[in-house]
Amino acid sequence: MNAPIAKLTASAYRIPTDAPEADGTFQWDATTLVLAEVEAGGETGIGFTYTDASAAALIAKTLAKAVEGADALAPPAVFAAMQHAIRNIGRDGLVAMAVSAIDAAIWDVKAKLHGVALATLLGRARDAVPIYGSGGFTSYDDAQLTTQLAGWVERDGCGMVKMKVGARDAADPRRMAVARRAIGNTAELFIDANGALDAKGAQRLTKLAHDYDVRWFEEPVSSDDLAGLVRVRGHTAAPMEVAAGEYAATLDDVRLMLAAGAVDVQQADLTRCGGVTNFLRAAALCEAFHTDLSGHCAPAMHLHAACAAPRLRHLEWFHDHARIEAMLFDGAPRPEKGAISPDLSRPGHGLTFRTADAARYKVG
Repeated sequence: MNAPIAKLTASAYRIPTDAPEADGTFQWDATTLVLAEVEAGGETGIGFTYTDASAAALIAKTLAKAVEGADALAPPAVFAAMQHAIRNIGRDGLVAMAVSAIDAAIWDVKAKLHGVALATLLGRARDAVPIYGSGGFTSYDDAQLTTQLAGWVERDGCGMVKMKVGARDAADPRRMAVARRAIGNTAELFIDANGALDAKGAQRLTKLAHDYDVRWFEEPVSSDDLAGLVRVRGHTAAPMEVAAGEYAATLDDVRLMLAAGAVDVQQADLTRCGGVTNFLRAAALCEAFHTDLSGHCAPAMHLHAACAAPRLRHLEWFHDHARIEAMLFDGAPRPEKGAISPDLSRPGHGLTFRTADAARYKVG
């Protein structure tokens, strides 16, 4: 039995943020979602990533040549074909994100052809995935920061929340104090510098962060600086942990970070690292290195694979993405008691794209 892929298409949508957003290294007022759609056996699978709109043309014009005609019931084989197709145009960045969206769509259509939820097809290790609220942008004033972080704890039952740091060093201690007051003493506070600091600066902030019982320091330095991550981790006292890995585009990126001993928790982003296929391979690497895995952003796209991944700790409930997914997809997950769960009655990812609602945002 096989199910040849009849058609691969892509489209792009630019959605304004609900307020200006910024972190330690970047500012933005809109986010672009690129949607891949795969048709096979009378079903349509969808996958998406957050990247530049030009990825839609890469999917439709270049990667479609490698995908159309391939067997939708054999996602790893299609993934390998895509890897051959991109050899001379590069694997990282935008290309990896395009591949990730397609791979997720192929897994979606495979599960639909079998009439089961993707989590069921993959084999569940858990029925629900813990989430941590993520936002706390450096562009927020104290009132915005308080409202957002407290909402995740009080409304959604999150036991963990994350805020951005690193844009203005002098402001970070005050902002961490505001965050701690907002969430009380029982929820865990995470911080994320998005690689804005050097190792010495990160070590200074680590010492200050202990005053606010910060438990997680994400990308204190650039993820490219493995030696710097090792240095910061070596100077970080428990219970604070160092995390990184959201920009990994290949399994080698994950393997090298783990082998260097650079992190306490390894991150991976299904919409950047190679879709469901490589996210689960990254999870296997984490299992081999006795290191927990955390899924980065795009919660609706991660949910089913996160249910199947061994040693998964939690998934990032990123404000920007969670908002977009609720706006544009029927079946997008909703937090309950600090976790999200797949609807096993809906086949595949359980998502239906609201084409009409998205039309006014279409840019490609």
